[in-house]
Order: sequence, then C-alpha cells, then structure tokens
Amino acid sequence: MARHVYIETFGCQMNEVDSARMLALLGEMDYHPAESLSDADLVLLNTCSIREKADQKIFSALGRLRGWKRGREGRIVAVGGCLAQQKGSALRERAPHVDIVFGTHSISRLPELVRIAEGEGAAVSTDLSDDTSHWDVLPYLADGAASAMVTIMQGCDNYCAYCIVPYVRGREISRPSAEVLDEVRELACRGVCEVVLLGQNVNSYGKKEGGIPFPALLKRISRIPGIRRIRFITSHPRDLDRETIDLFSEIDSLCPHIHLPIQSGSDGILSSMERGYTRSEYLRKVENLRMARPGIAFSSDFIVGFPGETESDFRDTLAVMEEVRFDSSFSFRFSPRPGTKAAGMAGTVAREEAGRRLVRLQALQDRHTRERLEACVGKEMEVLVEGKSAKDPTRLCGRTPCHKTVNFSPVTAKQGCMHRVRIRSAGPHSLSGEEGGPCG
Repeated sequence: MARHVYIETFGCQMNEVDSARMLALLGEMDYHPAESLSDADLVLLNTCSIREKADQKIFSALGRLRGWKRGREGRIVAVGGCLAQQKGSALRERAPHVDIVFGTHSISRLPELVRIAEGEGAAVSTDLSDDTSHWDVLPYLADGAASAMVTIMQGCDNYCAYCIVPYVRGREISRPSAEVLDEVRELACRGVCEVVLLGQNVNSYGKKEGGIPFPALLKRISRIPGIRRIRFITSHPRDLDRETIDLFSEIDSLCPHIHLPIQSGSDGILSSMERGYTRSEYLRKVENLRMARPGIAFSSDFIVGFPGETESDFRDTLAVMEEVRFDSSFSFRFSPRPGTKAAGMAGTVAREEAGRRLVRLQALQDRHTRERLEACVGKEMEVLVEGKSAKDPTRLCGRTPCHKTVNFSPVTAKQGCMHRVRIRSAGPHSLSGEEGGPCG
C-alpha cells in the first residue's frame, strides 16, 4: 500500500540534496511525496545546527508534531541531518515522540530505520563513518526540473573556530569523479541543463584522495552535452586557486557568479576565526575574478559580534562591503556552538550591540543589492525558467547567469527552457521583466 512522506528541510543546499536522496530511498519503499502534513504517514525533519536559532526552530517544529502523531495510529516522526548528528539519543529524551534519529553519515540506512519504526521500535543511528553509499542513489528530481544539485564531496577539514560543520559532517571526503560525471550525464538525459556542484569546500576537491583536482572536474563537466550552466558552492577564499579563477574566462557555461564567504573584514577577527587569509588576500582574489570575468556577481557570508570584535573591526567589515559591493549576502549574529573553539573565547560582544551591528550591515547590503539590481533595468538577459512566480502564478520565475531572480510575463515560455527577458524594473531583491523569446 502506498504511503506518504513529508520532508521539511532546514539549512544549507547540502541538506536540500540530502533530502532529495532520502526521498528517492523512501520511494523504493513505496513512500510518495505528501502534498501536506495532514496527508503524511511519515514526517522527516532534515535538520541544521549551524546556529542556535536553527536549533530553536527545529525543536519548535518537533513540538507541533506531537499532536500530528496522535492524530492517526502508525504515524512516524524522523529527525535527520546535523542536529540529529549532534544530539543523538538525547534528542529522543527531549522529544520522546520521535521514532527515528539518524545522522549525516546514516542516510543509506534510512529504509532499515523506517522498517524498525514501522514495527513500533525506536531507531538511533549517528555514527560518523566513511560510508558514502548514499551517493549511489540519484536524488529525487521533480518533473520538468531545469536545475539540479550534485554533491561532489562531504565534510570539512578546516575547523574554523566558530564552525560546527566538521563535528557533524565529519572529515572531508571527495566523491570519485567518475560517479560525479555519471550523475551529471544522467541529469542531462533527464532534461536538466544547470548543475550546482556542492561541497563544504569545493576548492579542495580530490586533494586528499589524489584524484583529479576541482578545475579538471569543471572542465570535464563543461563538455557534457546538454549542460548549459555550471555553478558551485562553496568556495573557501584561502583555497580558491588561480587555475579555478581563470576558468571563468575559459568556460562559457561556468556562470558568472561566485559565493565567496569572507565572514569579517578585520584581519584580527579573521585570524581569531582561523580562516587562513587576510583582507588584502581576499580582495586580490576578487580583483582577479573580475579580471577573468567582467561583470561577475559576488555573494558572501558575514558573522557580526564574534568574540573580541570591536567597533573598529566592524567598520573594517563595512569598508570591505563598500569596496566589493556584493550582489547579496547572508549575515548572522555570532552564535556559539558547543565544542567549537570560539564557544570558549573571551571578549563576548553584548547581544544588543551585535544586533545593532547586524542591522547596520544588512541595511548596507540592501543598498548594494538594490544598486546591482537597478543596473540591470533596460537590459535583455538570459533567464532559465524555473516555474511559476511565487507571488503571482500568472507570471513565470527564473534566474539569470548571475543568479538574480527574475519574474516575467507573458507565460508562453516553458519551465526548463532558456528565454530572453527584457528587464523593466527592479525590486528590493528581484527583477521584473517581459519575455523576449527563446534562447538558441
């Protein structure tokens, strides 16, 4: 008998593709995607623990699931991902209605764990291991999907002072290039024309295993028929090498956008964070990228209120933002994570002060984002159609090569196709335009 699973994903793109793999694995057990929570027999929360706020959101969601589980006999609650990896069996002690807890290295065990829960048992699996058998499973892909994420590595060896990722994702492991290329070819056969390569630090791909380096992988993917756009996330500024930078001028399908987290503009704070680069080294790589691909778009990450951050340090961050003028960024108030070096550092910045700094930083970013978007008005841009606009279903939505969201009309274009769009106006975070016809 067909059953239904409802998956809620928290956190990063890595979690999103992990959720798609979980859905594919459960599909082999005759579980189908549920349209709503009320339709589900199994609810799976794929969790994040990068910040305290993420923890709070997940436990709040678990609280709401108590009533859902009581609503019908046999319902199952599962928690996977980084918070599950971090908390383990303690998560069930706090939320006894949870049936399954499985960590980031236990995805391939999900069918086995569900069978245990269906037999009214509880299952916990959070051992870190070198098991990568879940990579053998092609992630679930919705009909007509134009873009797909492809995991090329997992884990991280950097151990930045504030980051819990190495503790919940494990040490760095690169996926064999043959597997990556086979998955990209399969996606191309299914009509996908854009792939997003995922890793905590894609620039170190293959180094530990002695395989092909990241630039070589990019070149091979660019030669696969049908793949018209390539993106990658995330680049560590320290490891972004000149060969990769030069590829932006050599590979037409490599999108002119890069996510390059700086975290702080202060050399002192960057040193305390153990990021392994200076402000000037970061800015030099930005300059080299702009020389390789004029018009390239930049996004970044910022942490404000890191231990020891002074007003002068914070002004250094604002100065870097003014110099680079990022197209977008993700910014957060420092959140100490248990077990990380920063959690025990002196020089705590008052929460209220960190909050004020975050407001100032985000206001500056909003101004720069609007500036970048307004520069697009009047231009005709290539847009990959992703589906209907979230706010107006009579219009379509897609993304430019620079990763800008465009809502446009009329709606003769089809999902998964490339279309030219004349940009008519800019909003705070997206563009609006009119369809100009298909791209060749």
